[in-house]
Amino acid sequence: MLEDLLVFTTVVEQSSLNKASKLLNLSQPALSRKIAKLEEEWGVALFNRNGKKLELTRVGHEAYLYALEQRQRHQNFLQSVSRFKAVERSTVTLGASLTTLQTTLPPLVTALMNNNPDMEVKLITGKTHEIVSYVKEKKVDIGVIASSISESGLKCIPLFQDHLELVVPRGHELAKGRPATMDDLNGRSMIIFSKGTWYRKLIEEVFVRHSIIPDVRMEIDSFEAIVRLLPTCKAATLLPKSYLRKQLLKDNELVTLPMKELEQTRRETCLIYGNKTNLSNEIKEWVSDIRSHLTEVLTV
Repeated sequence: MLEDLLVFTTVVEQSSLNKASKLLNLSQPALSRKIAKLEEEWGVALFNRNGKKLELTRVGHEAYLYALEQRQRHQNFLQSVSRFKAVERSTVTLGASLTTLQTTLPPLVTALMNNNPDMEVKLITGKTHEIVSYVKEKKVDIGVIASSISESGLKCIPLFQDHLELVVPRGHELAKGRPATMDDLNGRSMIIFSKGTWYRKLIEEVFVRHSIIPDVRMEIDSFEAIVRLLPTCKAATLLPKSYLRKQLLKDNELVTLPMKELEQTRRETCLIYGNKTNLSNEIKEWVSDIRSHLTEVLTV
């Protein structure tokens, strides 16, 4: 049916069986049989034949509009198939450590998809050392980790430096009066991240270095959950600066309190991939531009 409709539209647009036959590389008798087949199937005449000239009947006009619609749908389908094939050739697998999953990965993927909307992005998560292994074993194309590494066979591109910041609800005791100090965290009600990540290790190192024993009320592996629970629990927390967007703090009625000791808890977030990894041109362009993009996003 579709082939016959395509033949029909060509005959209409050429207004001649002779011209249409040359364009379609079909004999005139073959064209006539296809038109006759449509007329027989629909039980109507599509053309008035005035000598060699073909004129559409009233129902022929309706049939032509229908045929145009089907041709357009067919073309749209073929374009979709073509895009799908292109996507299959443009697939990237990202590996992200747990903390970068919540802080750095969203703007990274956004930047990638904005430039390559048809690209398929797959994600594997794990701890930093696991992501490094995945990249080495080519289970992922690119890894995003919250540390700087020097590993044979891997390229490590620094993205930005991060450090911990003290976060409390607006109106919290520490947000009033004098600047907060590390001693203020001793015995303080706090919600902190679960064990097993670089982020938790940084927190523990800070506490040990300054002999701080906080009153840990909760240990949670979600930054979002921590942020939402702080006002309810009237507690304090330590979160990476990269996560603390101005709008996030405003929406949850939170404030950050500067502490020199926390500025020393620096950690570098990096992008890693294998020296012999075959990255597409789209991915290479994304890698070269991502540092400037992250700088813009993380200052918002």
